[in-house]
This record gives sequence, structure tokens and C-alpha cells, in this order.
Amino acid sequence: MAIELKQQLRLTQQLVMTPQLQQAIKLLQLSRLELVNVVQQELTENPVLEEVTEVEEDQTAEARSAGDVPLEAEIPADAPSDANGPEPSDAQKIDDIDWQSYAESNPQTAPAVVRDDDERRSLDATHSRRATLGEHLEWQLQLAGLSPEETSAARWIVGNLDDDGYLKSELGEIARQSGVPEECVERALAAVQALDPTGVGARDLRECLLLQVHALAIDDPLVTALIDKHLDDLQRRDFRGIARELGVSVEEAAAAARVVAHLEPRPGRPFGGEEPVYIEPDIFVYKVADDFHIVLNEDGLPKLRVSNLYRDVLTRGDAAAKETRDYVRDKMRSALWLIKSIHQRQRTIYKVMQSIIKHQRDFFERGIQNLRPLNLRDVADDIEMHESTVSRVTTNKYVQTPQGIYELKFFFNSSINRFDGEAIASESVKEKIRRIVQSEDSRRPLSDQRIAEMLKASNIDIARRTVTKYREAMHILSSTKRRQVG
Repeated sequence: MAIELKQQLRLTQQLVMTPQLQQAIKLLQLSRLELVNVVQQELTENPVLEEVTEVEEDQTAEARSAGDVPLEAEIPADAPSDANGPEPSDAQKIDDIDWQSYAESNPQTAPAVVRDDDERRSLDATHSRRATLGEHLEWQLQLAGLSPEETSAARWIVGNLDDDGYLKSELGEIARQSGVPEECVERALAAVQALDPTGVGARDLRECLLLQVHALAIDDPLVTALIDKHLDDLQRRDFRGIARELGVSVEEAAAAARVVAHLEPRPGRPFGGEEPVYIEPDIFVYKVADDFHIVLNEDGLPKLRVSNLYRDVLTRGDAAAKETRDYVRDKMRSALWLIKSIHQRQRTIYKVMQSIIKHQRDFFERGIQNLRPLNLRDVADDIEMHESTVSRVTTNKYVQTPQGIYELKFFFNSSINRFDGEAIASESVKEKIRRIVQSEDSRRPLSDQRIAEMLKASNIDIARRTVTKYREAMHILSSTKRRQVG
């Protein structure tokens, strides 16, 4: 077979993800706080970008209202250059310096300034972090009056506590590691268990609850017996079995169980976990008369423009070196694309929120029970965009509505069929289940099968296993564990 070379012309289509397009897609799925961080980083890395101050905005608005500034001057990318104006003198430059801002930015030279209450930092911005469980116990050990050996053993014990405040290491192992006799370690453990929070240093749930009963001086043999021998039965809410074993009435067993229920099974809970994360809505929806108005939250988001100084570098032609012009041109292109991407992001969020209000108007009017089934395709077809764009826009973003604060993903949910009429949203069914459980008789809680039957009587076609799935998603206990006696 002969080998030969041939040329072929082939026409194909290929989607190329340019860096600019990747940046625009990335900006879509960022929350407002994440976008602020990205913009601040770009301001630091790109010298062409600069932030428009509030004073400059006010001056531009006043000039525009007086007719001195054309409307086109609002567009940062197209702002005219002032390169032909007279160069200010050194004295004028010095006079234009805001010395108060300069002093505040240089603490070593700044005089003591008494600020008004409106200018002070908010109280939540001055809070220090809360103490950990180990730090809280270490502080108490300094006041416990222990011997040096006991203090050393106590610190080893504190270092071996888990996040819930339980001691997971054996005393013999702690004695070997610390080089302290085991008898001394036992005394140190007793000292740690006497500290706040009550129950800390326990080796299991039983010991933890007994320490709290002793500290609270609860002198009830039935409570002690429940903790000592019937914890498993208590978790199963088997009051009849407990009453039969202890020879008491069901009401007495239930009363003792209520005492145990008020104890803390995790003493380290107040000190554990991450710091709370407070949600700031990205969008506000207000009802004015019969219409809903959308306001994007741009608080703290810098307003960007291209520096006129770097515009002049490109307009001077041969006055600047080719490398300089190429560098400025590249940074200028990046800056303009960022400004355009941010504006496009805000417009897309606005359009998606408009479509959500259009589809879920009954929810905004009357609450969660009127939520309708909705998917990404419905909104994407409405605003003539791709589903992936809608998915990115609704990621990690929250909206404040007349009904409360919700994540945008909340409005997209599956449908549950009705026997007669339109389908109902799954979130509305969850709300109905939650209300049924809240209104039930705590002595005779409803089973999942009974709840499913009640929903079917309300024209909702739902299976028992679906009720179980929704109940567990809402962290509602089963009917056996919800049962109360007395």
C-alpha cells in the first residue's frame, strides 16, 4: 500500500472558553461578599482600575442635575480625559491633600480624635473571639489551688477532652504521658469535673448526667436510677417498660424523664462549633402598593472606573515606550472587561429575580404554603438564557422578601401531584407536615402513615416514605421519640 500526503479542508465549530469568559462565569456564581473581595483584589493588582469615591459621585450628580455634565460622563469606561488642562502647581497639590485622611491612615502621626457616635465602629465589629473550652478550663485551673503535680495532670486531662467535653483517654495513659502518679491523675480529674461547665471531664454520658445531678443537688432516686440503668430505654421513650422495671407509675417515670431531659448531654456545646455566619441579602424585594420592587444590595461594593492617567499613556502615541503601551493596553482591556462583567452580572441577577417573582407571586403575597413548583428551565426560558446561567446566578445568594430571607435555590423545588387540580411544591408539603406535627397531641403523636393519610384527605398524593423523607429533612423526630407522657 502506497503512502501519500493529502490536504483536506474541514469545517468544524468549537467553543473556546477565553479567560475573559471564564472570569464572567466565575463572577456570576459569587455572593456579594465574595464579589467585594474579588474587586478589592483587582483594585490592588490592576493599576488602571480606580474606585469612584462618594464625593466624586455626589459632585457628578450635582453637575448633571445643573446640566454641566452630559449623561455619557456617567459611564466610567468612556469618561473623557483631562490631559489638556493646565498642570497644577506644587502648592496647589499640597493644598488639595486631605490631611485629616492622611493622619488617620498613619496612626503614628495621627492625633487623638474624639469621634461622634455615628462615626464609631459598630459594637459587633469590636467583639473579640469567644474563649475555647480548653481556655475556659485553663483559666479556672489557675484559681483551683492545686499542687504542681495535680495542675500538670489537670492540664493533660484538659488537653485530651473532645469538643463535647468528654475525656476519651485512659487515666493510666495520661499518667504515663505526664509522668504523674495515677492517684494524682484521679484527684486532678475530680478537680476538672468540678469546674464549669458542669459535667465536663466525664468519660461517658452516664457519668456526665450523674455529675450534673450531683451538682444541682437533685435528690430523687428515680432520676438517678433512670440515668444509671435505663438510658437506652429512656432514648426509646419506653416509659411503660421503665415503670414496670422500677415498680413506679408511668406518670412518675415520665416526670423523672423530664428532669433528665433538662440536663446537658454535651457540656462543651457552648464553646464548640464555628463562629456564626450572618447572612447579608444580595437582593431586597419590597412591596409598594400592588407591585414588588427589586433592589440589589451594592453596599460596600466599590464603583470602578478606568484611570484617566493611564488613558493618557495610550493617547500620547510614541511618547511612551512600546512595552509600556502594551502593558497598559492589556491592563486596560482587563479593567474594561471586569467592569462590563460586573454590570452584566447585576443585570442577570435582576432579571432572574424578576422571573422568580413572576412565577412565585402567590408566595410573595401570602407565604410558603402558596409556593408553586418551579425549575431552572422555566426561568431560563422566561429570560432567554441557558439553565446553567440561572443555576450560577442562584448559587450562594439570598433575597430578603416580605416573607423572610431565603436562598434563591429555595424557590426551585419539585412538584407533588394532587388528585384533582394543579401540582403543589414540595416545600409547601413540608410546611404542611410541620404544621400537622406542631398541632398534634404530644401524648399520641401521629405516625408517618397517618400524616400521609391526612395529606391525601387534603388532595395531596403522597406516599408514606416521602413523608418520612421530608420529616427527616426537617429534623423532626419519629412518632415514638415525640411521645410525651403526662
